[in-house]
Amino acid sequence: MGILNVTPDSFYAGSRLSSIDEVLQKAETMLADGADVLDVGGYSSRPGADDVSTEEELARLIPATEAIMKAFPEAVLSVDTFRARVAEEAVAAGASIINDISGGNLDETMFETVAKLQVPYILMHMRGTPQTMNSLAKYDDVVLEVLDELQVLVAKLKQLDVKDIILDPGFGFAKTINHNFELLNRLEELRILELPILAGMSRKSMVYKALDIGQADALVGTTVVNTIALMKGAAILRVHDVKETKQTIELYKKTTH
Repeated sequence: MGILNVTPDSFYAGSRLSSIDEVLQKAETMLADGADVLDVGGYSSRPGADDVSTEEELARLIPATEAIMKAFPEAVLSVDTFRARVAEEAVAAGASIINDISGGNLDETMFETVAKLQVPYILMHMRGTPQTMNSLAKYDDVVLEVLDELQVLVAKLKQLDVKDIILDPGFGFAKTINHNFELLNRLEELRILELPILAGMSRKSMVYKALDIGQADALVGTTVVNTIALMKGAAILRVHDVKETKQTIELYKKTTH
């Protein structure tokens, strides 16, 4: 899954796209490099990011979604939003997956909307909002608590007959660096829910702060944690660097036959 941010303030400067032309160029490159899904986001969810109105998020997302689908009709688009209205309008514009960082907790109509749309739903674990989540990173056992909280939400989705659910443990969302590595080390425990797992660690602070480097130098570290995630059972890697990740996956597959 390649990351396309139509935001001016995403945490990794290399992923920010400010015009439709830039979006299309990036989409073309990622698809050529082997991306299976393009994840388009119009709301920066980095810690402490400014809030963005629904109208502003739509103004960023919908033109980008329509342009990508027109230029690349075979592309599979995921929309990165926690708002049901944005999700619904993006699906109408051509997106086919909803990627919700809030796990339905920031819009009480999201689960009903997903059930109505019947598209795959990425359920991510987070506490609070992007503005407050760092203060809520308190766990006795981060893996068991994340699992418990996801399990409750999965049950709600299944009651609404949502069929395609993908789990995201939410690396970096209401988690300290130590929490992130504990989650990565025990990622296979999430497989008890028998759902595909998405890992999103690309160039995040758990990589570059742990190595005391800048984000621009975090590709090798990202590749290492992504490889570990594959070994622990991740089915999808959400990344900024598609070509290198595709190579990582190809080499990993050589060891699993």
